[in-house]
Formats: sequence, structure tokens, C-alpha cells
Amino acid sequence: VIAAVEGAGLHAAVVTADDEVAAWANERQLRIVTDPGGGLDTACRAGVEAAGSGRWAVVHGDLPLVTARDLEVVAHLVTAGHDVIAPSSDGGTTVLSARRPIEFAYGPASFHRHLPRLDDPVIVARRGFLHDLDTMADLDSALQAGAL
Repeated sequence: VIAAVEGAGLHAAVVTADDEVAAWANERQLRIVTDPGGGLDTACRAGVEAAGSGRWAVVHGDLPLVTARDLEVVAHLVTAGHDVIAPSSDGGTTVLSARRPIEFAYGPASFHRHLPRLDDPVIVARRGFLHDLDTMADLDSALQAGAL
């Protein structure tokens, strides 16, 4: 995911509480935001707060098929002033961007909980965003697709 972010010309911050992940991000000179604990909603909020007053995008790290082109599409929409949301194949949310901070609502069916929290969002359904890694079946599918 980081390679795709950088390939799209975007700047990444890694939100983590894990020392090994932080060391990995530090080696790559990525910005590290400490995950305060409390789940994915809290971690995303910390990342958005660290981004400051500018535009932000949450791109989850479990997207083995994501490409720089996928993220270029999102960046173009964000630059044009749109809120953006990308669903996963199981109804979750894998990418989210808004003009303002929002209340995150991750978990099963989060896509439909996030939609009304955005201002006239553009929905981006691309293969790289649809396939996330939540189960062993997801991992098997990614392996079959040659992603890993």
C-alpha cells in the first residue's frame, strides 16, 4: 500500500502502536502517528488530527491489490474538492476522504454508515479497493490473484 501511495505522488503517514511497524516506517522515512488505542475508529481519528487542517485520506494497509493508479483516481477527486469513499467487497470501507473531520464508524457494513457522514461523496469501486484482507479466504484469493 505504501508503494502505491508513493507511486501516486502522495505522502503517507502510518498510524500504529506496534514497535516493529513503527521501526519499518521509520526506516522508510514515513511519518509515524501513534495509535492511541481504542480500535480502528480512534486510530483513524488520530491520523486525521495529525494531518492538520488540510485534506486527508484514510487508506487501509490491508489492500494487496491496490495500485498507484487506484490512488491517483482518489487524489484527482480529492484535489477537485470531492469527498471520496471506496467500499470493500464485504460492505466495509477501505478508502475515505473528506473536506472536514468526520466521526468514523468502522466494522461490518461500515460503508453504509460512512456514506451519510460525507458531503455528496464520490464512490470509487476499483479492484484494488474492493479486495481487503479480513479473513483467510481473502488471503487465499489475494494469493491466487498473484498479489503477494
